[in-house]
Amino acid sequence: MISIKGLTKKYVTGKTEFYALDGIDLEISDGEFVAITGKSGSGKSTLLNILGTLDVPTDGSITVDGVDPSKLNSKAIAAYRNKTVGFVFQSFYLEPSYTVYDNVELPLILAGKTGDNGDKVGAALEMVGLSSKSGEKARTLSGGEQQRVAIARAIVNDPAYILADEPCGNLDTANSNNVMDILCNLHRSGKTIIMVTHDAEDAARAHRIVTMSDGKIVNDEKTA
Repeated sequence: MISIKGLTKKYVTGKTEFYALDGIDLEISDGEFVAITGKSGSGKSTLLNILGTLDVPTDGSITVDGVDPSKLNSKAIAAYRNKTVGFVFQSFYLEPSYTVYDNVELPLILAGKTGDNGDKVGAALEMVGLSSKSGEKARTLSGGEQQRVAIARAIVNDPAYILADEPCGNLDTANSNNVMDILCNLHRSGKTIIMVTHDAEDAARAHRIVTMSDGKIVNDEKTA
């Protein structure tokens, strides 16, 4: 369960104040698939970054399963990022010289799991349909394949929450549909998914759409 109350993110430049988030209240239940939409600058990525501890709020509170991630120390933040949330970004952030297997295994190694990780990596790659690409270098893959590897890396530690920031932003229509199919399958398997997107068709595949404007939530509706 994610509970957000009065969440504010303020930036100050000289005498000018800008609120990227302006008193956000939001609750997301376990197992939901939520799309966060809005124009550029509406605050949607800032909200996702705070959820993932990539940024900290100026004011307000946020709890994830009863824990405020913005108040964790550096060691606890690293554990939270590694085990509680899985990140999928518009840019894939793979190590191009690593194999697909090595890229997916990396979160397990960072979590101290240095033994035989073959079963977990294999299961993650099977989930995204890339078992046959395990030994290939990441740089040899297409953009759509690289994003699927990034999803496998995000889920290999079995996190409770998947945070996806414009996961189809760099993909063509066919690859976008493949990625959205994977996210929907993950949702059906019980994962909570929070996805930032500007694409109305992708947003419609979520079960709930939260629309933001000027740092505020202006609409929150179920799609089904």
